Amino acid sequence: MDFDCVILGAGAAGLMCAGVAGGRTLVIDHARAPGEKIRISGGGRCNFTNLQAGPGNFLSENPHFAKSALARYTQWDFLDLVNRHRIAWHEKTLGQLFCDGRSSQIVTMLMEETARAGAEVWLQTSLAGLSHDGARFRLSLDREGARVDVTARAVVLATGGKSIPKMGATGLAYDLARQFGLRVTDTRPALVPLTFTEGRFTPLAGVSVPVRISAGEAAFEEAMLFTHRGLSGPAILQASSYWREGAAVSVNLDPGARLAGALRAARAQAGRVALTTALSAHFPARFVDHIAADFGVAGKLADQSDRRIDDLCARLSDWRLTPAGSEGYRTAEVTLGGIATDELSSQTMEARKVPGLFAIGEAVDVTGWLGGYNFQWAWSSGHAAGLAIRARLG
Repeated sequence: MDFDCVILGAGAAGLMCAGVAGGRTLVIDHARAPGEKIRISGGGRCNFTNLQAGPGNFLSENPHFAKSALARYTQWDFLDLVNRHRIAWHEKTLGQLFCDGRSSQIVTMLMEETARAGAEVWLQTSLAGLSHDGARFRLSLDREGARVDVTARAVVLATGGKSIPKMGATGLAYDLARQFGLRVTDTRPALVPLTFTEGRFTPLAGVSVPVRISAGEAAFEEAMLFTHRGLSGPAILQASSYWREGAAVSVNLDPGARLAGALRAARAQAGRVALTTALSAHFPARFVDHIAADFGVAGKLADQSDRRIDDLCARLSDWRLTPAGSEGYRTAEVTLGGIATDELSSQTMEARKVPGLFAIGEAVDVTGWLGGYNFQWAWSSGHAAGLAIRARLG
């Protein structure tokens, strides 16, 4: 069977590419349904993009690589597509856009666009072999218990990364890239909870506090959640992409720098109140009880000098914590690293060494922040490849 293009992966990037490429395009995926990561994202409502999406929201060996694709297919372009399909949406915090209804609406929209472009989608189909004979790509597929051989002028690697292996995620895209001589950067779990020594934060499991957390060169001001195994929540997930083993993260529990003034004011009005009680007006009581000994929280407000208050607030503004590790790919939302960007054209996502071979989405060494950025990269990179393939087909 002969196709113009075969796209490996019916996820966000692959389906976007199929809807743009045209020609005789085939999309294959080993899953029973398309867009599985889309379906579970955003608590089932899909944080499908971010109004603030730009190159500065992405990590990559080459921080400039994503500029071209993001500029040529923006969050506003994808929002136009959502609106054309009459999908109701709303903005949450920090520019995050979610469906009012279910995330399956985004999958349905992409499948409709794919069908409109004339592409076929084969599910429960896996790749058994991929080669290039100098003129065309040859693929051996396992479909419904039978071997099917197909050829194509173009092949797109859109199988994602290693995150959430229980959904079938593997390093297939990286293996195929290496097979064709493309370099792959080191990969690691990203947007992932951090773990600590056994029982460190177990008494605080379920407690959430607003923080500003710094890791490496980055800082994020969002909520931090204590878990039985360590720390999670948006602030931690963001910081995890910048954290490295053995390093500490700095947690600022007073990002507005208002606590010292509030404690002085409380001391003037009710000096007999316990310091722990005063702090419980700003933090959950369970959290105050847990840190009291470590932070020297004791006595009444009247016993606290200005210097002691300043020292306490300084410690609360730079709480150094060294994670033991992370939850790994099991719960990581994305994979950091991937197919090296110097192997690809930033305009077309085509491999420089292998004409006709494209890589898009999470398979590429471009990783977004939490909040819809990784979906926007999927849309933008998929669209860039789709346009290039359509132009190639003439």
